[in-house]
Amino acid sequence: MKHTTALKTLILPIGLLALFAAGMGLFYQTPGDSYPFTSQRGETVMINAHGLYYYDTVSSAAQQQGNDVVTLFAGLPLLVISTWLTLRGSLRGRLLLTGTLGFFLYTYLSMSMLTAFNALFLVYVAIFGLSLYAFILCTMSFDLEALPGHFSASLPRGWIAALLFIIAAFLTVTWLGRVLQPLLNNTPPLLDNTTTMVIQAMDLSLIVPLAVLSGILLLRRSAWGYLLTSVFVLKAITLGLAVSAMVASMTLAGTPDDAAIAIPFLIITALNLAAAISLLRNVKA
Repeated sequence: MKHTTALKTLILPIGLLALFAAGMGLFYQTPGDSYPFTSQRGETVMINAHGLYYYDTVSSAAQQQGNDVVTLFAGLPLLVISTWLTLRGSLRGRLLLTGTLGFFLYTYLSMSMLTAFNALFLVYVAIFGLSLYAFILCTMSFDLEALPGHFSASLPRGWIAALLFIIAAFLTVTWLGRVLQPLLNNTPPLLDNTTTMVIQAMDLSLIVPLAVLSGILLLRRSAWGYLLTSVFVLKAITLGLAVSAMVASMTLAGTPDDAAIAIPFLIITALNLAAAISLLRNVKA
């Protein structure tokens, strides 16, 4: 496989730094009691005031810890397994590794931009940067001309593409609903002490177009369609798990969002898990 040495050099620190960052987020504790704070837009929030996420709100700290749970118990095991399979020459492993690196790229881009500045800021930036370049190298390692021939003709491209389009539509409607209402009513949005809607910006500019492009290219049997779809379905699995973990963590922290939002994301997780299994089962080594 191309770029094996470079990938091994990048993946090891990604795993170690992510293990350290997620472990600190979950288990590092300091004494302190949350306190109310009024943001520059007049929104009253509760500052966490303890642990690694000291300056985040109670709600956002709970969400970050939900991300940490998914990183520890899903992201890192996937990184280890997919790397091991890749180094053994498995095409399935390389597809899985590319999607896993996409998860780390997205997660630590959001942590770098959204988490209140703390002692691990440079760790978040390092994981994001390392994941970005490892992701690029991983995509460059595929022989795109030969890739479509490695997928069985029985792959259910139609329903997988339809799933991608449905997820794109769901995210677009969900996030635009949160963005357009304050814009049209000239009222402050629910920012929870952040300055802007970071996740909505990332999903509407990165995830939604990726879903649409992947679905179109998959229906055309394009090599990029097979590769990007493999990346997207794994990202969608971890997205659903992360949102569900966030809702559970927020509920335990006493700052529940609408718990019903976890239901469509759990459905997204289950459907994309089925899509991922179907993709990998239809890969001919």
